Amino acid sequence: MGLCPFHNEKTPSFSVSASKGIYKCFGCGKGGDVVNFIMEHEHYNYVEALRYLAKKFNIEIREEEGTAEHILEHNEKESLYNISQFAQKYFSDCLHNHNEGKAVGLSYFIERELNDESIEKFQLGYCLDSWNEFTTNALKNGYSIDYLIKSGLTVERPGGDHFDRFRGRVIFPIHNLSGKVIAFAGRILKKDPNKPKYINSPENDIYNKSKVLYGLFFAKNTIVKENNCYLVEGYTDVISLFQNGIQNVVASSGTSLTVDQIRLIKRFTNHITILFDGDEAGLKASFRGIDLILEQGMNVNVVLLPANEDPDSFARKYRTAEIKDFIVKNSRDFIRFKTGLLIEEVKNDPVKKTALIHEVVSSISLIPNEIKRGEYIKVCAQLVDVDEQALIYELNRELRKRFKKRSDKIARIDDPVQDEYTTVQQIEYKTDDSEYHESEIIRLILNYGNEKLVFENENEFGHIETSSISVAGFIINDLRHDEIVFETSIYRHIYEEIVQNYEVDVLKIGSQYFTSHSDPQISKVAIELLSKQHELSENWLKNKIYVNCEKDILKEVIISSVLALKAKKISKDLNLILKKIKNSNNVEEQLKYLKEHSYLKEILMEINKILGRIISQ
Repeated sequence: MGLCPFHNEKTPSFSVSASKGIYKCFGCGKGGDVVNFIMEHEHYNYVEALRYLAKKFNIEIREEEGTAEHILEHNEKESLYNISQFAQKYFSDCLHNHNEGKAVGLSYFIERELNDESIEKFQLGYCLDSWNEFTTNALKNGYSIDYLIKSGLTVERPGGDHFDRFRGRVIFPIHNLSGKVIAFAGRILKKDPNKPKYINSPENDIYNKSKVLYGLFFAKNTIVKENNCYLVEGYTDVISLFQNGIQNVVASSGTSLTVDQIRLIKRFTNHITILFDGDEAGLKASFRGIDLILEQGMNVNVVLLPANEDPDSFARKYRTAEIKDFIVKNSRDFIRFKTGLLIEEVKNDPVKKTALIHEVVSSISLIPNEIKRGEYIKVCAQLVDVDEQALIYELNRELRKRFKKRSDKIARIDDPVQDEYTTVQQIEYKTDDSEYHESEIIRLILNYGNEKLVFENENEFGHIETSSISVAGFIINDLRHDEIVFETSIYRHIYEEIVQNYEVDVLKIGSQYFTSHSDPQISKVAIELLSKQHELSENWLKNKIYVNCEKDILKEVIISSVLALKAKKISKDLNLILKKIKNSNNVEEQLKYLKEHSYLKEILMEINKILGRIISQ
């Protein structure tokens, strides 16, 4: 037991079972196997998690041999990763160990009040102000000129000459979610109106600027912990805030926010807070990007920094507590903020007011959640002093327009027929009479499926003979004999798979098979059933306090659980028969039902007697 890494807690509720290879938090409810843990904690996809674990424990991954095209693509990506890693180390070395790098690059970072720890963490560097110093060095180290050009680190001129793209610039490496360097941004330090202030690597096989956020690799864990992501514009904005204790911050790197970038953030949180400087024109230009955030169902807050301040200067001027306090006091919901900002411009102009209402309602219409849309309509109606029904009418018109546009683009395709299990994530489990007992049967098989139960029987000669059968075999044979069918969808599917596996491969009826199941819902249920919140303390044994564990009385537990399930099924059948008797007008039919009821009642009483239950007549 330990403190959960997925939510803040003071009392340990996070349980790990090494023998079963599972974890379960009884506080926040998260649970899974080792691969799932890496996926949740590091926010990798399934394949990335497997590669991470394989690398950590030096396990070779054998992959199917791909086509020549796939092999070439893989090799090209690896080559680009290797060149990027080499370039980052080269630029960092120039920054710290070359006279020009220290005099120009390092002094710039020191001037921006970046400390050594931040410079090292973000792997900042400097590219010498030389025509092709980097390219020459890379070629000497065996890197291909073709890949240097493809990475964008080297530029080829029409005459075949080469030069360094980032020469004379401080370097900001750009990392992917795994922490690999995939691109670079370079800032020029000389004042030259003919050269852009920042340049970036061109897109290639490993870098797509619309799918990358600067600083996300460093910020992701804090974003999850804080359940909020601060969004800024520039590289130094991120580093200065990070250095000052605001570590859940990322940057769009000067580009317009894209849907892919928003979805990246959504993997970690549903809450975005955008930090703007005092430039009103720039603020309005960003409304389009914020509308994209709303469309993804996320919550957006806006913080307007004081005049002449940007996140970088603000972070350097104030202490961490002051920055956080300012953000809390000045954070405003985007819809309210947008409405308030635009309403100042319209004053008493009815034409401008109509345009404002249309613009705000257009933003509200992008929100997927109907209840949230309704709440915003109420707020908006109060702010602009317009009848709520008028805004609802305008909202519905926007929704119809958007639906028609989407329908025109996408052909209507009927969803394939799905059974109740394929949409299990949408099902709310009903607590019927049998559900608990069905879950107990599954739990016992997952825990003890291959354990042996020993039975003693007297043969025809009066001798006692012993026989053994596995727990899974006993349960399957017994339930099959009485034609017991599971009613709860998820347990029925697990049980049916257990039966199939038992007849083919008994190794696939154990806990590990189901906790690592390809179906995430089956895996989740298996982990829920296998996790124990409490275990006996070792002190009991030290103090010679002995109690029977479940495994010590396994046969009794198994028999009782099977009988308890049967008793529930019989009770349901009895109630059904009583309804049939009540609804029947045929005497013969009623007598038949009464006979059946009497027979089942006797069986139920016998079962209850074995279970030690006292049933009032």
